[in-house]
Amino acid sequence: MNIATFDDLLNAARAQPQPQRLLFVFAGIELPDDASPAERAGFERGEGGALVPQMCVDKAPDEIVSFEQFKQEATQMGPAWGMVFAAALAGRSGRAPTSEDAEKPLQDMVEAIRLGRLQAFIPFNPEGEAVQLG
Repeated sequence: MNIATFDDLLNAARAQPQPQRLLFVFAGIELPDDASPAERAGFERGEGGALVPQMCVDKAPDEIVSFEQFKQEATQMGPAWGMVFAAALAGRSGRAPTSEDAEKPLQDMVEAIRLGRLQAFIPFNPEGEAVQLG
């Protein structure tokens, strides 16, 4: 399944045979203190930077109406962010995962993002578009 937008992610999660819980980590994009002049110039053009996890949340797909609603909630709840990483946690035997079930996977996501291990997640920009990193 091709997920090009956040709303594609919602549709895919709702279509799964087992109920899902969506996991999100919001990250800021910062310029490291030891950045070179070339890195600084690239950052000014909107390129590069370091991803810094700022907040995380889990939600059932039916708790999110659209990306716009999700973005508005995130803006009200926390600091400005440059990217949100998404993953899904599948339920079992028709039972959806709870927020308690999501705690450890969310913390693992935060740590993975801190370490630059991003391949297991779908990154979205502030417009709700999936982006390729690297």
